[in-house]
Amino acid sequence: MSDLLTTRQLQEMLKVDRTTIYRMVNDGRLPAIRVGNQWRFPRAAVEQWLKQQEVSHVETPPIPSSESAQDLFPLECVQQIQDAFADALGVMIVITDLDGRPITRVSNPCGLYQAVDSMPSAHRRCIELWVQMAQDPTLQPRFTPSHLGLLCARGLIRVGMDLKAMVILGGIAPDPWPPSMEEIAHMALHLEVPVETIAEHIDEVHRLSPEEQARVLPFAQRIADIMSHIATERHMLRSRLRRIAELTAI
Repeated sequence: MSDLLTTRQLQEMLKVDRTTIYRMVNDGRLPAIRVGNQWRFPRAAVEQWLKQQEVSHVETPPIPSSESAQDLFPLECVQQIQDAFADALGVMIVITDLDGRPITRVSNPCGLYQAVDSMPSAHRRCIELWVQMAQDPTLQPRFTPSHLGLLCARGLIRVGMDLKAMVILGGIAPDPWPPSMEEIAHMALHLEVPVETIAEHIDEVHRLSPEEQARVLPFAQRIADIMSHIATERHMLRSRLRRIAELTAI
């Protein structure tokens, strides 16, 4: 095996064209020597250069300010994963950004949530709740009552060192359930929805025993961790593609 690589061999190794190779040589970014009228590349020096590139790109690149939380996810893939977890755990799940804006569709929504959330005033209360959950300084998931009195919890999604989104798991009836008519009336007044809307759907909730709730709760962060890996890998891939585009730009 020759200690000197040809331009063609280096093209195959780096997956770039000849013009890019020459530009990188001229810029001093690639180790190269002249052999007659041809450039040759010392194998050991190139391998060392490649290792240096890998080390320099271990950290997650910064996320461009123009890139929204929604841009970080392959949405169809993430939606199917979310749907599967919601069905398996028997809860509703949604991913939102830190301003409470949904990134995915709600998976396995309970009937009470569907009936009430279709009304703008109640939907606003829901978004306000999600924003409060994002601002909660507690890192570990914990159940908290929602605007409907149902239990919900959140897991935080990171991309690199940045918090970018969250997984919200909920629709779970507390014990005891259902609430009294007086409590339902108070809830309806707070949400600005008809009492009848809540009363008719009050039993359409997800019911989990205390043991099941304890088993499900850690999944808020476990699912968020999966989404973090997906978003980080996607972000790093897009960053590499941007770097390649910059290298190949004439």
